Amino acid sequence: MRADAQRNRARILDAAEAVFTEFGPRASTEEVARRAGVAIGTVYRHFPTKDDLLAAIMKRVLAQLVEEAGQRDLFDFFTHVVAQAAAKKTIVDLLAGSGVNIRLPDAVAHLEEAVGRLLEQARAAGAVAAPVRLPEVMALLASVCQGALHGGWDEQLQARTLVVIFAGLKRN
Repeated sequence: MRADAQRNRARILDAAEAVFTEFGPRASTEEVARRAGVAIGTVYRHFPTKDDLLAAIMKRVLAQLVEEAGQRDLFDFFTHVVAQAAAKKTIVDLLAGSGVNIRLPDAVAHLEEAVGRLLEQARAAGAVAAPVRLPEVMALLASVCQGALHGGWDEQLQARTLVVIFAGLKRN
């Protein structure tokens, strides 16, 4: 992809995330194009449907999480992901409401690998009990994110819930 096309794609995704967060399901691709500073045809060239645009946003969010996992420890990453889930509520709701079936196995696998590395580091440092395995950590992460997302958890509830989970991860 040419450099200008890559820049346009990134601007479209940035604008789309802001527009969908602000307007929800009634957000228009025309507004996305306007905020991105591109013609509507440019949006459609990159993302032929609104579902394609929403799926690209989720793929980018997952890629960002993988990158951020490399900069945090397991507990800090867990806290960050739960906060992100609560903040990205509109995007996830849009995906669920639109019936978009996101098939991002590579992106999800990369996230699972990143969390696996964090778990191994935490286990090696003695911060996580030896019996704790990746499937349990991923299940906890997904469950807490769903709770924060759909329950509208404020920061205090997120923090209190994570204290309980982290204590459980540390137990032998």
